[in-house]
Parts: sequence; structure tokens; C-alpha cells
Amino acid sequence: MLEIHDLLNKLEVQLKRTISERQLIDPVMIGIRTGGVWVAEQMYQRLKLTEPLGLLDISFYRDDFSQIGVNPNVKPSQLPPHIEGRDIILIDDVFYTGRTIRAALNEIFDYGRPNQIILAVLIERDGRQIPLSPDCVGTSIKLKKGQRIKLIGPEPLAIELQTLDSAA
Repeated sequence: MLEIHDLLNKLEVQLKRTISERQLIDPVMIGIRTGGVWVAEQMYQRLKLTEPLGLLDISFYRDDFSQIGVNPNVKPSQLPPHIEGRDIILIDDVFYTGRTIRAALNEIFDYGRPNQIILAVLIERDGRQIPLSPDCVGTSIKLKKGQRIKLIGPEPLAIELQTLDSAA
């Protein structure tokens, strides 16, 4: 099974290499609620970043908003006041269709035009629907039809493989 500490370690190594290769200076890290924030908190501490950690709730930017309505647990996004021209590390827990990342990018660009964005995810799974892909990945997996993977947390962080009931 997937060991959370191994995935976090692998993601940290990839992020350090990418930060160095792309010559990011004082990047802003932003975690996507909820699981992405948990991963971002871990990476933020490990990378010893100085800028405050940004938190992003993409609820109002989802493309299925008209179908599912507002999430009753919407929390405000907390981003640094100056995004314009900044280097950003965007963190999420599971990269699946790409739609969450599309929504996150739309919201970030409403705050300003960053210099560059690095996308880091703990788990990349099959099922992409939008032509986006992460720069840094803890692991890539393929799931069977009716399965999904979920990050449970925040303390302790754990990965749960769920099989959805086909009768639902």
C-alpha cells in the first residue's frame, strides 16, 4: 500500500530539484483545500519557506457549480496580497481530472499574474480530462473502475483507497 511518509519524502525531493532548476526566489506556496492544504503544510515546513502559506478554496470556481450547488463548508481563500510577478508552488493531494487545478488557476489569476506556477501533487491518478499535468508527483497510480483514492487527515495523514458502491 502507499506509505504517506515515502510519498511526502519523494515530493519534497522533487520540489527542491524543481525550485533549484527553475531558480525560484522566495516562492509563495498555496495549498488547495482540504487535502492540498494538509500536504502543503508538510512541504512548507520541510522546505523552510519564509512567505506565509496561502490557502485556496476553489468552491466558487468549480465548473460543476451549477450542478452541485455551493459546498456548505466553503471557507475563504487566504492568499498573499501580492501575486503579481511572484513564483508560486501550488499543492494538491490527488490530481485526477485536472478540473480542480483549472479552477485553482482561475482563482489565482483573479488575484494577479504570477511569474510562474509549479504544480505539486502527492498522488497523480489516471482519468485526466483537461490538458494539465503536475510538475512534481509523490506517486502515479492507476485505479480500477469504481475506485478512488482519498487523503485522510490532518493528523495523522493517511491514504485511503475506496471502492464506490456501483448501486449508488
